[in-house]
Amino acid sequence: MTPRCAAIHDLSGFGRCSLTIILPVLSAMGVQCCPLPTAYLSTHTGGFTGNTFLDMTAALADAARHWETLGLTFQAVYTGFMASPEQLALAGEVVAWMKGRGALAVIDPVMGDHGRPYRTYTPSMCAAAAELAALGDVITPNLTEAALLLGLDRLPEDHFDQVAARLSLDGRRSVVLTGAVRRAGEAGAVCYDRETGETTFVGLRRAEGEFHGTGDLFTSVLTGALLQGKGLAEGAWMAAGFVRDCVERTARLGTPAREGLDFEPLLGRLCGGSALDGYRGI
Repeated sequence: MTPRCAAIHDLSGFGRCSLTIILPVLSAMGVQCCPLPTAYLSTHTGGFTGNTFLDMTAALADAARHWETLGLTFQAVYTGFMASPEQLALAGEVVAWMKGRGALAVIDPVMGDHGRPYRTYTPSMCAAAAELAALGDVITPNLTEAALLLGLDRLPEDHFDQVAARLSLDGRRSVVLTGAVRRAGEAGAVCYDRETGETTFVGLRRAEGEFHGTGDLFTSVLTGALLQGKGLAEGAWMAAGFVRDCVERTARLGTPAREGLDFEPLLGRLCGGSALDGYRGI
């Protein structure tokens, strides 16, 4: 049976991020993506002004209840940015229900970047996000989010393996700490695998350019790889390599940063796992 993944994320009509990345990526990787939208926005909020916003918390709850009455099962549930404490609490209920039926919980604890939380993430919101992340089998924080989860102002440099181990909650969850690199000119992550207890550094040559949706693309490819039966480190290599190729393509085309990564023409590389070839250690 084709694996199913429930995706609890927002949907922006323009500007590649969240569900407009997750749906095509998981589909290309042979996964049925079943969206549970938290909100609809005309555009994302990075670089755009005046966007519309439709809160879909109530609809999310109704949809989840309907799925439960149908007896549906999912092989994974994947969460991202949440707009309110109510959404965080509701997402936690959905994740717990799906985990009880065998789903792998992938939690991207989207709370901040560049050393500070997003403006909507108050201390109480960050605490609620940490409670949701505690349900994860795999979490994918960036460096800012890792510090927030650990209650630190900043992370200790050059000890990212120890940070990943601390984030694992004594080995109860796997961790992919994005943005954790060992040398200049590198991009990648540190992976702690709860199945093996091993820590792996994933480092590739850094591509120039910063674009919206990079984290969504990374975690989507990682989730797809896990559902294909790949290991955590293997999936992280695959995700890092694919993101790098998409960044290079987008920068070469001169695409405005706010439009996100120009990834669609490269989706074919994800079919059958061929995106993994040649990425390791480059």
